[in-house]
Amino acid sequence: MKYCSNCGAPNPVLEIPEGDTRPRYVCKRCHTIHYSNPNVVAGCLPLWKGQVLLCRRAIPPREGYWNVPSGYLENGETVEEGAMREVWEEAEARVEILGVHALYSLPHINQIYIHFLAELKDGAFGIGPESSECRLFKEEEIPWDEIAFTSSVFSLRRFFADRKAGTRKTHLGAYLHDHKKDPSK
Repeated sequence: MKYCSNCGAPNPVLEIPEGDTRPRYVCKRCHTIHYSNPNVVAGCLPLWKGQVLLCRRAIPPREGYWNVPSGYLENGETVEEGAMREVWEEAEARVEILGVHALYSLPHINQIYIHFLAELKDGAFGIGPESSECRLFKEEEIPWDEIAFTSSVFSLRRFFADRKAGTRKTHLGAYLHDHKKDPSK
């Protein structure tokens, strides 16, 4: 951080503010504490007649790989609104949210994924500007080696396991960068 976003003073200092336990950038002129917190990524696993809708990414990162439609939550929107917006942007599809499916943390890059299960309205979808292809997959058709992110693998594996068990749960998972545990497997 080169300047305070509150007063414009140069070079806020990284220190542990009084009463805090973590280093934060603190402006020495106006004493503003600048918090940096994880980004929320919201998305939906759209369902239609026993199949799941995935999108092939047309943008980096992981361009050309398949993904559960999802992206960063924007200011001023609810998680549900963000998830539905991402499905529209990536697959030109409208969905009805059924419930929270997965909460997945990537602490090494400060991201938290929230994936909902959702039903495609009328089974209609297209190809949004962030995708090069969108299609419905049966479980046996999933291109597992071409899935873009561990969060998508986690959501897909949990969905198919729940379907086999005849249940629907909310799943918690994390990809720990030090590879001690990878629940997406």
